[in-house]
Amino acid sequence: MDKNNIIGIVIIFLMLIGYTYLAPNPEPQVSTETSGQVVEPKEKTLADAGTADSVTVQSGDTTRRVPVAFSDVKVKTKDLEVVFSDKGGVIREVRLNQYKTYDQKPLYLVAEGHNRFQLEYPTASGTINLENAYFAADQKGEIQLGEADSLQLKFRHQLPNNEWVEQSYVVRGSGYLIGYSLKSSSGAGQYDKSLRFVWTNDMLQLENDMKENRKVVTVNYYTDALDDLGISPDGALEESTANPVKWFTIKHKYFLSGLIADNTPFQSFRAGSSVNPASLDVVKTVNVETAIPVADIQKGNANFQYYFGPNDYHVVGKVNAENFEQNVYLGYAFLKPINKYFLVPLFNFLERFFSNYGLLIICLVLIVKTILMPLTYKSYVSMAKMKVMAPEIEEIRSKYPDDMAKQQQEQMKLYQQVGVSPLSGCIPVLATMPILFSLFFLFPNLIELRQKAFLWATDLSTYDAFVKFPFTIPFYGDHLSLFTVLMTVSSIGYAYYSNQMTPAQPGPINMKYLSYVMPVMFMFFLNSFPAGLTFYYFVSNLVTIVQQLIIRRMVDDDKIRAILDGNRQKFKDKPQKQSKFRNYIEKSLQAAEEAKKKQEEAQRKAGGKKK
Repeated sequence: MDKNNIIGIVIIFLMLIGYTYLAPNPEPQVSTETSGQVVEPKEKTLADAGTADSVTVQSGDTTRRVPVAFSDVKVKTKDLEVVFSDKGGVIREVRLNQYKTYDQKPLYLVAEGHNRFQLEYPTASGTINLENAYFAADQKGEIQLGEADSLQLKFRHQLPNNEWVEQSYVVRGSGYLIGYSLKSSSGAGQYDKSLRFVWTNDMLQLENDMKENRKVVTVNYYTDALDDLGISPDGALEESTANPVKWFTIKHKYFLSGLIADNTPFQSFRAGSSVNPASLDVVKTVNVETAIPVADIQKGNANFQYYFGPNDYHVVGKVNAENFEQNVYLGYAFLKPINKYFLVPLFNFLERFFSNYGLLIICLVLIVKTILMPLTYKSYVSMAKMKVMAPEIEEIRSKYPDDMAKQQQEQMKLYQQVGVSPLSGCIPVLATMPILFSLFFLFPNLIELRQKAFLWATDLSTYDAFVKFPFTIPFYGDHLSLFTVLMTVSSIGYAYYSNQMTPAQPGPINMKYLSYVMPVMFMFFLNSFPAGLTFYYFVSNLVTIVQQLIIRRMVDDDKIRAILDGNRQKFKDKPQKQSKFRNYIEKSLQAAEEAKKKQEEAQRKAGGKKK
């Protein structure tokens, strides 16, 4: 070995000794494949929830920062595509696979940059905001589930003193429910406190009309009954309750994002909303805040289910949560049974046979009109009777032109003699009104009509903008709905036909003219309503006119006159006992006439004294 080799070996040896004493200890590496455990070295770890790109680890008495590259877990199912993030251990995105937005883009109920989950967890050393905390996931990457499969994901965050908080999710291969639970090994001395859960969501525009969307989106919550945040197209709203809440939903027009408590209800609840008029893609921003007891988290009782899906009556009705189907608004309490037990089942039955929803609506009209045919017949016969009696009624008015009370008394006598009730024509019409009102509430909430085209309407769940104006007409809008115009024309045609059958009624308001004004008023009101609804009313008017034309051929005025004369003769031979209602009317008219006479007498006496 020569001199140069010896000198090289000595230098290398000295360098190794210097590196051993002078170089810093290697920093422990955080494994992304384990549940928050530090692999090298194996001392206890402490994750700092206050930063988004690194965690703090403790090795002996030394505390160091370790970079963390946050990553996602994407789970694909038949109905959902869900992205979970180990930043906060929360859901970052939810996409519905079976639906599109109004402009045929992917439909997200939770979108990155438009959603925020905050979990504030109380510990012995203070409250920790877990929003930006690193939660080590037990799985990584992209996972595709079959319809019969299910997957559990766990995200664990390390706390001081080797304690932890864990969020776990259960995703199924089909459906819109995601199981969610919170567990913790921490909480000593904090059992009387609660984790604060805050959900802030930008409700993205999913339907075509921003103004109409802002009118209907809201937050529903259920205690012992359904309540909601309220609706306001341009104002901030806020609601709160101290009562336990069993579930809540952020409600779009046709979709829901919600959280359901499986075991213990949420202990408090507050919801608020705000609108940014300048926003072109956010309908409203809503904020929901609730509390989850630490004791439940410790005992493993903090179990929930997220619902991300359509607000479809048959889908939400299968969710295992008390009255969850009430998210689909079916109208006032007295109308709900009609929609729930008749119209909705009938609509879904017809879906088996019709893929074209315009034809389905026509068939629905025919079925409903056939069921109501007996009432329509009675109404027409009543109008025909009034038409036959019109000359006699006019004669009574001519005989007592200035005495309305006497006119009404004589008319009541006439009705009694011929066996006609003045209300007989109104009752059948009023009996059909619940069906019309039920449809008025049902059609705007039927997701089945969403993006279903018919004729010129591209979407029966919203208005058909046959003509788009470059300006806005007050109380009307910036478009012309052709189905609404057709409905109005058919309503005026029906009013004209009915007026030919109805004798003129005296009074301050000409009811015949009013029957023409009302359809025009409804044209303004319904111009922005779903095309499916106005198309239904249009077809309904046409069918009603055809029905009455058929009935008109079946009803002979001469036969009706003969029946009325026969009733008159029977009354003369053997007067019938008056009904309680008719007695009440006559007594009221007599009292009114006596009061009028007393008033006239008092006026005459007062006039005589002045003279």
